[in-house]
Amino acid sequence: MGTLGKAIYTVGFWIRETGQALDRLGCRLQGSYYFQEQLSRHRTLMNVFDKAPTVDRDAFVAPSASIIGDVQVGRGSSIWYGCVLRGDVNSISIGSGTNIQDNSLVHVAKSNLSGKVLPTIIGSNVTVGHSAVLHGCTVEDEAFVGMGATLLDGVYVEKHAMVAAGALVRQNTRIPCGEVWGGNPAKFLRKLTEEEMAFISQSALNYTNLAQVHAAENAKSFDEIEFEKVLRKKFARRDEEYDSMLGVVRETPPELILPDNVLPDKVPKTA
Repeated sequence: MGTLGKAIYTVGFWIRETGQALDRLGCRLQGSYYFQEQLSRHRTLMNVFDKAPTVDRDAFVAPSASIIGDVQVGRGSSIWYGCVLRGDVNSISIGSGTNIQDNSLVHVAKSNLSGKVLPTIIGSNVTVGHSAVLHGCTVEDEAFVGMGATLLDGVYVEKHAMVAAGALVRQNTRIPCGEVWGGNPAKFLRKLTEEEMAFISQSALNYTNLAQVHAAENAKSFDEIEFEKVLRKKFARRDEEYDSMLGVVRETPPELILPDNVLPDKVPKTA
């Protein structure tokens, strides 16, 4: 966006602010008879001038998440409730099948002590636990970042590596493939087992499947939501003796049954 584009953007902002100011003035003139409507400025996807998010159509972004600026989200990835991905002074790239769990923060580096301008790059099939902070770092495919972990500028997490929950990984630290690092500051703890490496891939797949359910639920209309409320009330489980006395057999309607792929231990239904 050039100088003219920024000028037009600024004028548009002033016009919107002026309209809101006039609305507030009109409400005051109406005294106790006015109805005040609050305007929420939250936008799940938001530009920063000419920097716009690019989200694959098969990715899930929760309504309360914020994806801002130069952010790319790949196919089948999921950005959960309360997350903030802010690509304002640099870019954020997320591969396919990756999950960024609730209340996590992903940002970038414009300047630091080493003088490097760092994007944040997250590969495919990565699991980032709840309330993690990733800042100007790189996480390769099928890595795992635990809940509440913090990765600072220049951190590099290799494929099949794991950052333990609550760890603080200092600047420019490299975590090799197949290792678990934890603590504050983070240090090498042990090697990952084969079962743990397999779990990382399974964790990413579980979240991809779960995200499809949340996406479908968030896409429902008001009428569909109200209809399901009625169904749940009608087919709610009662005491078995109560139902047997009345001769009632309660079968859960298809609308209220979770898909088989949400529960990994559940055997899929055959046609």
